[in-house]
Amino acid sequence: MTVYFLRHADAENMAASDFERNLTPKGLEQAAKVGRFCKAHGLVPDKILTSPLNRARQTADIIGKALGAEPVVQGWLACGMGIETLLKELAEQGEVESILVVGHEPDFSSVISELIGASEGGGVLVTKASLTAIRCPWIGSDSGQLKFSIPVRLM
Repeated sequence: MTVYFLRHADAENMAASDFERNLTPKGLEQAAKVGRFCKAHGLVPDKILTSPLNRARQTADIIGKALGAEPVVQGWLACGMGIETLLKELAEQGEVESILVVGHEPDFSSVISELIGASEGGGVLVTKASLTAIRCPWIGSDSGQLKFSIPVRLM
């Protein structure tokens, strides 16, 4: 399975709550850019899963529209996801070749680092609207292989 990790695009700093922070105009363009990039390069996952937080859902919706896929909201992708949760949820996705998960920091940097066996604190840093692909021959810590990590500014 290939797991594509997409951190949400640029979002407002202030809102009534963290849950309600929306994408900025810059974030909307970043998400559209990622969608165009994925489509142009044939990166069309079998499933798109997204955090329920507005900024992640908005990012996933834009990507889904570009790829002709409907994102599915998953509470476990909200802020605070750990490696155990990720591995359990990926294992429950069934027989799929690829999954795109849209979520948050510092969760993604932490779980990606653990998936590829990078040292704690010195692993991966996931920037806003960046796309990281990890090939997981089996679901488990230290089992992943980094395929690529591309910041939105290079798409």
